[in-house]
Amino acid sequence: MSAALPMLKGYRVLDMTQIVAGPTCSRIMAELGADVIKLELAPFGDRTRIGGLRSRDPLHKNSSRSTYYFQHNHSKRSVAVDMKHPRGVALIKALAARCDVLVENFSPGVMERAGLSYEALREANPGLVMCSISLAGQRGPLSRKPGYDYVAQAYAGITDLIGDPDGDPAMITMAVGDTATGLTAAMAVGYALLHRERTGEGQHVEASLLDTYFQMHEVALPRVSLRPGYTPRRTGSQHPDGGPTGLFRCGDGRYIALATLPHQWEALARALDMPELLADPRFATAALRRDNNAALKTLLEGWLARFDSCETAVAALEAHRIPCAPVLTLNEAMAQPHLRERGTVRRVHDEVLGDFDIPGLPVRFSAWEPARELRADALGEHNEDVLSEVLGLGPEDIEALYAQEVLVQDRLIARGRRGAA
Repeated sequence: MSAALPMLKGYRVLDMTQIVAGPTCSRIMAELGADVIKLELAPFGDRTRIGGLRSRDPLHKNSSRSTYYFQHNHSKRSVAVDMKHPRGVALIKALAARCDVLVENFSPGVMERAGLSYEALREANPGLVMCSISLAGQRGPLSRKPGYDYVAQAYAGITDLIGDPDGDPAMITMAVGDTATGLTAAMAVGYALLHRERTGEGQHVEASLLDTYFQMHEVALPRVSLRPGYTPRRTGSQHPDGGPTGLFRCGDGRYIALATLPHQWEALARALDMPELLADPRFATAALRRDNNAALKTLLEGWLARFDSCETAVAALEAHRIPCAPVLTLNEAMAQPHLRERGTVRRVHDEVLGDFDIPGLPVRFSAWEPARELRADALGEHNEDVLSEVLGLGPEDIEALYAQEVLVQDRLIARGRRGAA
């Protein structure tokens, strides 16, 4: 393990985001060593502070801490400002002038109306890398439309392809698009910083949920564009290209996920101890196996019914190197020793919320390890530290900002601060 500093040590990021996509981008940078100043809007801060689980201890009533906020915003320093107050906007401009990166996920037009557009901010900071994250991008017919992950899912043609063939379309209820967009944005910011290191030039980067979701279409776009009248259809638990690839019921009532590519067909026939499948004209080619996918599903589930457990069926298939897995509940996935050992499931502690699990960083580095202990701030917890350290404001200046309600803070901290004063 190298003794080198974390990759982004020395970079300062102003994080003007909330919910998931934007905070994911800035959290990755925070974990990699950047000083991320989480700028939260008065009076309540990031909306995820009222989501997830919160402490039920009467001593923590009105606390701004939540598991949802912790997961997406640990390792940052919280500053809470009233952006509608002219003094608040002035503070944001002053902070942006002293940062390397600014990440925001307001609806397009909000930053410009506040006098915080990239063009305005780069006048004082030409090297600034500003990243804007939105539903559909900063320009185009949909750019001013508000929306979240599920809206982008629908516009990208994703939702229509999920669900049973004869039923309603289904929704992916995890933050797939939000998280992927945050990862995409973090990648783009990293490349923009590399560009700046080489040229001294900052730039405006944008990422959108719609663009990110559209990248997830694996093979369908060329088919639609080259085949007039072709429209992909929902195929439920089975992959539209057959394989067989999909979800199959085991003898114990559970399900197995199987992914068989054309070159693995012979191995699958051996695993099933059905050499006759190789001579069956219905399955002679990958295209024929796709067309006869229902028959393959019946055959495969009949074979799976012989096993007393999903695990023994998986073992029989894996003996022939067939890619497969039991379909786990989230509870079962979190309990896997593999995910625990790798830190994919990460145990954290919060002084108010206690001990709980969150996802770990999804990449690994040979020269750096993630911090073993993580912390998430209460609302506005670092108001004084950041404003004095970055902007050089004195105690009287900061207290005046509290008096004008430009700055806000977690009620429990504010009570202590007033008591100390």
